[in-house]
This record gives sequence, C-alpha cells and structure tokens, in this order.
Amino acid sequence: MANLIRLFIDGDLATGNQLDLREDQAHYVNNVMRLQVKDRVAVFNGCDGEWQARIVSARKKKCLIEIEDKTRDQDSCPDLWLVFAPIKKQRMDFVVEKATELGVAALVPVITQRTITSRINTERLHAQVIEASEQCERLNIPDIKEAVSLAQLIKDWPQERRLFVLNEQGGAPAINLGLQNADSQEPAAILVGPEGGFDPSELDLLLKLPFVTPLSIGPRILRADTAALAALSCWQSVLGDWQTPLRER
Repeated sequence: MANLIRLFIDGDLATGNQLDLREDQAHYVNNVMRLQVKDRVAVFNGCDGEWQARIVSARKKKCLIEIEDKTRDQDSCPDLWLVFAPIKKQRMDFVVEKATELGVAALVPVITQRTITSRINTERLHAQVIEASEQCERLNIPDIKEAVSLAQLIKDWPQERRLFVLNEQGGAPAINLGLQNADSQEPAAILVGPEGGFDPSELDLLLKLPFVTPLSIGPRILRADTAALAALSCWQSVLGDWQTPLRER
C-alpha cells in the first residue's frame, strides 16, 4: 500500500462498492499519474479506515473505482486544535499543510487586533488539508473552522478544552515544563498570535481566563508560522502520539 497513491473519498467504503472520483481526482489519476484500468489506489474517507480499490474505467475527466479490501483500521489523531491568526498566503499555506502532517484535529482562524488579513477561503484550506492528509498517510482530515474574532472565540470556548497561549511578552513558563504539568487526556488547543504579536490588552484578557495556560517557546522571537509548528511539535512530543512508532510498510 505504501506505493499506491492515496485519495480521500467522500463516500461509503465497503467491498464491492463502485465510486466515481471527483473530476480533479480523475484528472490526477488518469493524466498526471497515468494509471490504467486494473491499476490500484488506496482510499480513505475519515471514518472507515483505508481500503485498496481497483480502477474499473477511466477517461479524461472520469474515473470509476471499485473498493476491494480493507488494509488499515480507522484510527484517530490527538484532540488538539491549532488556533491561529491568519498571516500572508504563502506562509499560511505552509502552516496549514504542516499542521495537518503534525496531526491537528482542527484549524481555527482567529482575528485579533493586529491580524493582517481577515479574508479566509475555507474551501481552499479544506482542499489543502485533504492533499496533505493524502500525502502523510493520515486516515482523517482536520476540521476547518470558520474565522472568528478573538472576543467571539473566548465567548464560545468549550471550558473543558485547555487553551495554551504562546506569550511572546515574557513571564510564561517554558513550553516543555508547562506541557509536562498538563493532563494528556484533556482536549487542548494552541493559540498563536499574528505577526505583530498580541495587543497587550488581548493578552491581559486571555491570561485571566481559567482555561488558559500561557507558554514560552524560547529566548528568541519567532515568526508566527515558526512558532505554530514549533509549539505543535513540542505538544506532540510531550502529550501527543509521537510515542507511537511509524507502522511497518
């Protein structure tokens, strides 16, 4: 299965089911990868595990596959959200792709006082997380939330979910120490501010909330995209699934 291309399918997966690929997927299979009838692909839908499927018909913009055998049982990623202030397009694309590889369960854009852009194309982000999930062998895709203001985020925040806030103004415990004292079974989220940092009034508000834990990610000021991925890596190393070895191929 490691040598098969992987496709996220929006449909039921069971032996014998026949499914039409989306037009963009059919183009990729037929014209980019140049697969032929009887060639096989790996497919997943986020809930039924991974399956092997056989191409039964292929034309320029059409591709019909038939589901054959289940090859992996469904699993899940840790319940970790990345809450981030949108940044410039190229850097945000990088964050979305790498956060998916790092196993986040959801991506939540939040508009702060210093956020440089408030226009978020959630359909494009959804397409990006699908592609990244296909490449990194995830069996699910992150949920893409609609952008909200920081005030609305706080108002609607689920109290049982711990919110780790990256505090670039100093005074917060080092991230490795803060995470070691956290509950690995508690739903969590990491909040990363905009490129200009949080406004002091925003930090004051956040640090008064009972579900917030401030963290520091070292002695240097990191770019927002660097900070997000560094924090996710630390969380996965201490509390997440990085203790699980890569499966054999």
